[in-house]
Amino acid sequence: MVLKSGTLFAYEPAKDTAQTAADDENGKTTMKNSQNRFRKGLLSIAIRCVLAIALIAPAVTPAAAASRIKDILDFEGVRDNQLVGYGLVVGLNNTGDTLADGHFTKQSLKAMLNRLGVKPTDAGLDSQNVAAVMITANLPPFARQGARIDVTVSALGDSSSLLGGTLLVTPLLGADGEVYAVAQGQVAVGGFQTQGDAETVTKGVPTSGRIANGAIVEREVKFNLAGLTKVKLTLRNPDFTTARRVAQAVNAFLGTAAAIPSDPTTIQLTVPQSYQDNVVNLLTDIEQLRIEPDQLARVVIDEQTGTIVMGENVRISSVAIAQGSLTIRVTETQQVSQPGPFAEVGTTTTVDRTNIEVDQGDDKRLTVLPEGVSLQELVNGLNALGIGPRDMITILQAIKTAGALQAEIEVM
Repeated sequence: MVLKSGTLFAYEPAKDTAQTAADDENGKTTMKNSQNRFRKGLLSIAIRCVLAIALIAPAVTPAAAASRIKDILDFEGVRDNQLVGYGLVVGLNNTGDTLADGHFTKQSLKAMLNRLGVKPTDAGLDSQNVAAVMITANLPPFARQGARIDVTVSALGDSSSLLGGTLLVTPLLGADGEVYAVAQGQVAVGGFQTQGDAETVTKGVPTSGRIANGAIVEREVKFNLAGLTKVKLTLRNPDFTTARRVAQAVNAFLGTAAAIPSDPTTIQLTVPQSYQDNVVNLLTDIEQLRIEPDQLARVVIDEQTGTIVMGENVRISSVAIAQGSLTIRVTETQQVSQPGPFAEVGTTTTVDRTNIEVDQGDDKRLTVLPEGVSLQELVNGLNALGIGPRDMITILQAIKTAGALQAEIEVM
């Protein structure tokens, strides 16, 4: 061993030629084995990736069109409660109710002043700055005392506008007659009304407004959600198939037959042992599950507006359709008839001219719709007749009467 310039060099005795050749051959063999194992590992990873993609792809495609459980049903106890109250709005600019004798606004104003220690006379109650109103609000689920909710204020008498008014303290009652909230505050009105001697301009509805956070919750609706042992899930659109799909998805997630559909609307869910006294976590977990809701084949018709809405599953049997109507259009015009220039006789006068057009629907043709056509084919076939929504409503009802429309017609 030699020490030079701070570097340590170690010398080993030289190996013979045969030993060196054997070591080289062993090294090559080891390297080839390592390369083969590396290639096999890469191939295994690639196969696993392909299989994973093949398994995930079909599952992702329907999920994109599926809906979350929380979007198609309601949970027992998680609901609003409607509140209503009667009160007075003051501070109006001569747009309030007319305080005639016997008017309920006058009686309410007198009763309110009496409670405040004021004894008004009938002659003194002639103000037009007061309006009787109805207050409506929704009490959210699990609203606690002291929480604030929005209220809607609507004129009850002959007030022309609530703009600039202030609602006085008004108790809000529930369906059981108990007071659950108290409302008061400045009324925000989106519309207005301006009038003169010969014209009136009105925008929106000035006799209705809102008060943001205008009511304070005074009474809570008692409901022990966390302590439930069974929970009812209620579908917003009742359907047997959808109810069973919800139950299957919940059972697959929980790993037990905890959900059982009892009817097309209700799924009975028994709280598993792992979620005892913690129903909130259970509902949070299952509401994110996705299913594909089923729907009835239905045609909804609004005859007032001529609106037609058809579901995806609407089918018809083979049927031939023809539509035609007789239209007569009469147009009256007046032409001026006058004598020629330098004529010695004749007077200028107007002459009526009548133009009559008759459309017998000769360009309408008979269209045949084959059996089992899809919604798009049905619409294309009806559009090929060149008809409007009103006539299309009549045709759909006629197809249903003929027994060829395999769907339910609902007229709004």
